[in-house]
Amino acid sequence: QVQLVESGGGLVQAGGSLRLSCAASGRTFSSYAMGWFRQAPGKEREFVAAISWSGGSTYYADSVKGRFTISRDNAKNTVYLQMNSLKPEDTAIYYCAAKPGPVVKTHYEYDYWGQGTQVTVSS
Repeated sequence: QVQLVESGGGLVQAGGSLRLSCAASGRTFSSYAMGWFRQAPGKEREFVAAISWSGGSTYYADSVKGRFTISRDNAKNTVYLQMNSLKPEDTAIYYCAAKPGPVVKTHYEYDYWGQGTQVTVSS
């Protein structure tokens, strides 16, 4: 069992930056692939970024590539999402998720989810 708690969301102007954190409980965190997803009002949940258990492989949605960076610190049981050059269209609730085994981009393959943190980007 893994419990996930996100933090770091907030209100920021377009062009600004935020750093999201996702703290995980459980001794097996280092064996889990981690993902960040987001959901805007009236839209489906969409993939943002993912990272393998070792941190050696990372994947990004085209819409955030070059602006967002996912990373993890297995010693701290934490995964991060550094978001730069934020745009109003990045406004959404951001969720982190965990799954054992290989990293994937599809949300339905993730077993554990956090409660989400709101990110609002004003124009």
